[in-house]
Amino acid sequence: MKANRNLHLKEDTSAQVGIGTLIIFIAMVLVAAVAAAVLIQTSGVLQQRAQQTGAEATHEVSSNLDVKHVEGIRGNDSSGDLTNTFDLLKLQLGLQAGSSPVDIKQLIITISDGRQTNTLEYTENTSNQWDDQLAYVMENNITERFTVQQIRDEDDSFTAEQPVMNTGDLINLYIGTATDQTDDLKRFNSKLETIDNSGLELDARTSVDIILTPEAGATSQVSFVTPSTYGVNEISRLYP
Repeated sequence: MKANRNLHLKEDTSAQVGIGTLIIFIAMVLVAAVAAAVLIQTSGVLQQRAQQTGAEATHEVSSNLDVKHVEGIRGNDSSGDLTNTFDLLKLQLGLQAGSSPVDIKQLIITISDGRQTNTLEYTENTSNQWDDQLAYVMENNITERFTVQQIRDEDDSFTAEQPVMNTGDLINLYIGTATDQTDDLKRFNSKLETIDNSGLELDARTSVDIILTPEAGATSQVSFVTPSTYGVNEISRLYP
């Protein structure tokens, strides 16, 4: 009788290894897919931020006011004679080529004669008549407000309530600089009968600095020295 033989079946684990490899591969694919989705989302956010930053930077650079010239206007004293100071400044403004629109409502103006500094905002009086606005400012808010007069409006979009300048537009901007010796400015405009004191004194040889700061874009600065004598001229060119 033959001796009993132990029969052993060879254990085959290759199938398990293959399944494990497949699971690892699938996991790697899923991780890669998630990572790719995160990268795509992140790149989209970064692109959006870059575009926004670029647009803001372009707006900052391209919104530039252009001061064409500045004139000084003298008023009358209590005797009816011309004062020895410039009591009203008229700035003619345009926009530089390629500039974005500029909202005058958001414009801040600082004017200094070396002794007094006034910070001005656009008038809250939105009458359609520019000289009514000017009379209101000169009588009530000379130290806090300025006003403008439309000269050229290419697309008829500039109004007292929505004073937005576009390329090609021209305006006159008025800054009150009257002293306590100024009685009126009726030679310039008949509505300017009552004049407040600005605290500024633009007499002969006075250094004047004006800074215009729009909502966005570069500031514009104008500096000049008033003439050594005013003579009999009611209006004088001060800049350039």
